[in-house]
Amino acid sequence: MLQSPRIAKRNFNVKYGSDNSKLSTREVILDAIKQSNEATVESLAVAADVSPVTVRHHLNSLQAESLLQTRSVRRKVGRPYYVYSLSDKGHELFPQRYMSLSSRLLDELKARFPSGTVDELFNGVVHQIVEDNRKDFEGLSVERRLDFLVKLLAEEGFLASWELSGGKYVLTEYSCPYFSVGQRHDEVCTLDRQLVQIILDTEVEQESCMLHGDSQCQFTFSMPVVAS
Repeated sequence: MLQSPRIAKRNFNVKYGSDNSKLSTREVILDAIKQSNEATVESLAVAADVSPVTVRHHLNSLQAESLLQTRSVRRKVGRPYYVYSLSDKGHELFPQRYMSLSSRLLDELKARFPSGTVDELFNGVVHQIVEDNRKDFEGLSVERRLDFLVKLLAEEGFLASWELSGGKYVLTEYSCPYFSVGQRHDEVCTLDRQLVQIILDTEVEQESCMLHGDSQCQFTFSMPVVAS
């Protein structure tokens, strides 16, 4: 006779030690889930000092933003209940030490290998991104490629847009996920430029760079000449 799988009894009480008075209800809920790994509506209501109805309202909004994931837990008696945990996107809201680790890894690479080898590694990263996405941009017009590029840059952590101005295309990056690392290792500044050039299949001019004190990174290239 088949038996239903047993679920270990879990304690979903939230242990919250921060000063909630300085956080919004939404932030308290996110922090509480982060600290407890999984939490119920009732435990979150206690952590945030609000009603379960208010918690459910915030949970619905957070789920709509893909910041949470849920699973159903069966009881011996009564209806199942839900527990909430952070999705990968939700975890990204919290401070990470990726930049510090990346900088240390680059220090080690530079100490062990010639600069040419390090450059080849950066080139390899760019070409891997290109090959992973080639089928999505090959055959597209210039402006469709620019649309695709803005979306791809967003997935890599950039906030970007493009426009046509004075007979030139202008691609502007308003934020850079590599800025902190780039202040110590300016090689990372070549990654996005190479990506732009390969996907657009043309040479671009870099007009400004945040690492040089500008407020944004800006690339331009001329409109392609259409043969008559």
